[in-house]
Amino acid sequence: MTTILVVDDSETIRIQLKTDLTKENYQVIEAYNGLNGLEMLHQNEDIELIICDVNMPEMDGLSMCEEIHKEEKFNTIPIIMLTTQCSSDMKKRGKENGVIAWITKPHKPKTLLGGIKKILSR
Repeated sequence: MTTILVVDDSETIRIQLKTDLTKENYQVIEAYNGLNGLEMLHQNEDIELIICDVNMPEMDGLSMCEEIHKEEKFNTIPIIMLTTQCSSDMKKRGKENGVIAWITKPHKPKTLLGGIKKILSR
């Protein structure tokens, strides 16, 4: 079973994503900010994909991606940003640090799930 890390400070978003992903037989690990996301990543080294928000307290999503990108054992994990933010500077910073898809909230579950399947089939 594929394990996906969902990092978002909104409990509502985490619940929605977990519901959608578990229906598709993905295992979901949740984190409420970037620091917690890094903790979860280190505790669960079988994570194959990360879905992350940008704006979060303590550590934002892009800073988390930068930290992940520094670690050789994690820097190949694909990251999808799911956020309300869409500036070109943020997207560039994300791409430099492992973000392979940028989806703007509110999202369509079918679009996200289709993207996940495509990414994981590579």
